[in-house]
Amino acid sequence: MQGAVDTILDAVGRTPIVRLGKVGAELEATLYAKCEFLSPSGSTKDRMARRLIDDAEAAGALPPGGTIVEATTGNTGAALALVAAVRGYRCVCVVPDKISSEKIAALRAYGARVVIAPSAVDPDDARSGRSVARQIAEDTPDAYFVDQYERDAVREAYAGSLGEELWEQTGGELDAVVVGLGSGGTAMGLADSLKARRPDVAVIGVDPAGSLFRDLAESGKVTPPSAYLLEGIGADFVPRILDLSKLDAVVSVDDGEAFRTTRDLVRLEGLFAGGSSGAAVAGAMQWARATAGAKHIVVVLPDSAGHYLSKIFNDEWMRENGFLPDEEGLGTVRDLMLLKGGEGVITAKATDRVRDVIARMKAHGISQLPVLRGEAILGAVAEVDLLRYLVSGESSLDGAVEPLVESEYQTVTPATRIETLKATMADARMAVVLEDGRLVGIVTKIDLIDYLSRRAS
Repeated sequence: MQGAVDTILDAVGRTPIVRLGKVGAELEATLYAKCEFLSPSGSTKDRMARRLIDDAEAAGALPPGGTIVEATTGNTGAALALVAAVRGYRCVCVVPDKISSEKIAALRAYGARVVIAPSAVDPDDARSGRSVARQIAEDTPDAYFVDQYERDAVREAYAGSLGEELWEQTGGELDAVVVGLGSGGTAMGLADSLKARRPDVAVIGVDPAGSLFRDLAESGKVTPPSAYLLEGIGADFVPRILDLSKLDAVVSVDDGEAFRTTRDLVRLEGLFAGGSSGAAVAGAMQWARATAGAKHIVVVLPDSAGHYLSKIFNDEWMRENGFLPDEEGLGTVRDLMLLKGGEGVITAKATDRVRDVIARMKAHGISQLPVLRGEAILGAVAEVDLLRYLVSGESSLDGAVEPLVESEYQTVTPATRIETLKATMADARMAVVLEDGRLVGIVTKIDLIDYLSRRAS
């Protein structure tokens, strides 16, 4: 029949671009949504999955009737399971315990075996998703471990399909493209493809608050990751294929901001997109507010709302986690900052002398001080760092403070719920408060203790 394709895999790609008329309407720039959630399995990962399995077949790494194995937060797994169903492979997906029930159900609907791994473990832990997936692949005859975080073909897949499409559909009339960061493959592919044609196109990455990409891009240091509920983007390690130097900026978005924007996309724009899509749009709006001159911004909406009906679109779940505006809870970081009062943020420059930093901390009665290089935060220097330095016998009060800077901080926004802040600061010295990419406050553990005690009384 004319117009029919041989399999559903031949329908991957050619997703539409839609102008947003309400979400972000206050911006000077115009936002456009690349609707990747309309791909056959419900996410942009179909492009990557088809390419990776094509390559594995061509290389003889995946024999007929073999088993595809991958660690996934759901979308890559569904895409691989789709390919497996069409081409007659078995599929095993190792997923974190935080993913939605809809994603697990979708994987099983395609015939995949689902193995659940804990998310609150170190990447190198034998119980982590990638470790478990690797072990399953080693123990299973004729198995192929996809390992999307390590394959250069991932970025090539997006450069050759999504990047080409964006350029063709926009006629090159785009100033920026915004995409969530997970493996980094989508962002790297778009940077390779679009910047080769027009070097001034900005490629912006969006990172969940609690992940490590934003702070790594700003300071060059890896900060300790903390828990977040967003699925599909963010990481607690740096994927080999991700090169942050190819991006023009990385912005951080917290769970609540992402989830509320996700709901707005569906209710105001009719775009049935999921949580990482809401995060990308929230990040695009944040970047647009802080950036002059960008007129046309394309945001990649990577997955479907159908994966999150029991969470983001469930009012009870949203209230339980403090994400709805009418939830009293413990308040937000903005409430804490208002109650804290006092002067603005006291900072030091990376080139400031140690003696000047000590004098500044003493003058303001503070125990730790954020250190900046330009406008980027490198981390903080604390009393214990200075004490260790001074008793080391190798100290120089006239030396620059930069070598003493530690990166044991987390990034939040004024809208971050106090419940989230409590979990975020469990293993961090302090929280850095960013609004539209600007440093607007510092929250220490004693600030949080004081806020909670004053509320209780």
